Amino acid sequence: MYLFRQATPSLFPRFGATAGRGEAAAFGGSEAGGPEVASFTLDNNLDVVVVPDHRAPVATHMIWYRNGSADDPLGQSGIAHFLEHLMFKGTEQHPVGAFSKAVSGLGGQENAFTSYDYTAYFQRVARDHLGTMMAFEADRMHGLVLDDAVVAPERDVVLEERRMRVETDPSAQLSEAMAASLFVHHPYGIPIIGWMHEIEGLNRQHALDYYNRFYTPENAILIVAGDVTPDEVRRLADDTYGRVTPRGARPERRRPREPEPKALRRVAVADPKVEQPTLQRLYLAPSCMTATDGGCHDLELLAEVLGGGSTSYLYRKLVLEQGIAVNAGAWYMGSAIDDTRFSVYAIPAEGVSLEQLEAALDRVLARAPSDALAHDAIERAKTRLVAETVYSSDSQSSLARIYGSALAIGESIEDVRRWPIDIEAVTQERLKAACERWLSPARSVTGYLTKAREPDAPVAMAAE
Repeated sequence: MYLFRQATPSLFPRFGATAGRGEAAAFGGSEAGGPEVASFTLDNNLDVVVVPDHRAPVATHMIWYRNGSADDPLGQSGIAHFLEHLMFKGTEQHPVGAFSKAVSGLGGQENAFTSYDYTAYFQRVARDHLGTMMAFEADRMHGLVLDDAVVAPERDVVLEERRMRVETDPSAQLSEAMAASLFVHHPYGIPIIGWMHEIEGLNRQHALDYYNRFYTPENAILIVAGDVTPDEVRRLADDTYGRVTPRGARPERRRPREPEPKALRRVAVADPKVEQPTLQRLYLAPSCMTATDGGCHDLELLAEVLGGGSTSYLYRKLVLEQGIAVNAGAWYMGSAIDDTRFSVYAIPAEGVSLEQLEAALDRVLARAPSDALAHDAIERAKTRLVAETVYSSDSQSSLARIYGSALAIGESIEDVRRWPIDIEAVTQERLKAACERWLSPARSVTGYLTKAREPDAPVAMAAE
């Protein structure tokens, strides 16, 4: 069980709408290529997607719920992640540990993860055991049993997880502070695991209320990738998931909209445990669901041109030419329902202050629209970006995640399949416009991570 933060969305392209109820739709033959994906909807409105991969007699079975930490009720941050833990605590039919023991006994693998926009559970087993996985997962979709005897200890587990991952990690503390400053109104500014003081207050009733609201067939997506056919998946799904009673309409996601930013912001963390100072910056940017006219593809490619490895613009300028940094890069978290984050970062060379590094970064970014976007640089970035996606698609589990993560935020199968074509269609003019529009100081949060001699030592920040 783990938290899922998607920092390289090019590896997980997008997915969404399915065919009408009971009607299987094949999506082969797209000019973008890829497997012969099929989709259909059960009578209880559970969406099903089948991604055939006959190279080995195994199957990856994933159930995705259209809820994540951004759907946590006010004052109950972390409840989506907490419930993910509690989903392993048994049902009326299967006591705690029975599901995991069955997976292990069959030689399979299992896990689960929570993100801002979805929660998913998965198993990878021999294809002959797919029906068994469906039966177990369908059972806990509606039969979860919780009592305080399991809830309270598991809450302690989550609290300890937060202590280990955040309270003792200065870089995680900076990331949380930057997100909270970037998203002043939207729940993307709240950590997936939740705030410590709110996790402490989570209880059995909170978990059951959240479970009853979101864990329904009409709010779920079943993804099966592997040595299977659509017909056999439909038969197995009907016999298992199809018996779960629907609740009616899909639950509504109630989220505030982030206001247009007007001022740059700064945050800093200083801690004796910091070994390497770091400069980070986040920009509020549209996601694949809020951008218009291919804007998310522009930002995906812009992140690759600016900071995608040792041949990128930022690395070349700050590391190779100026020698002011030992590393520099950029990333874009495009796979999100609401406005998201675009990031640049740099690590200073020995003897270089973060103030000096930030000044250099600002000069390089100011010249980026005219300096970084040469035709050959753009073409190389397109090739790298598409190649990374092709390589990731060679994994069966990655295929399941590609389609599941995209469908869970509202994209379509054709969006996934067209992604390489859409990246190829991005022009130099579009990249320049994206750079000038979205990488604005007023849209940014800059963060300093520094080593302090004392835990409460102040952090010097660059002058405004």
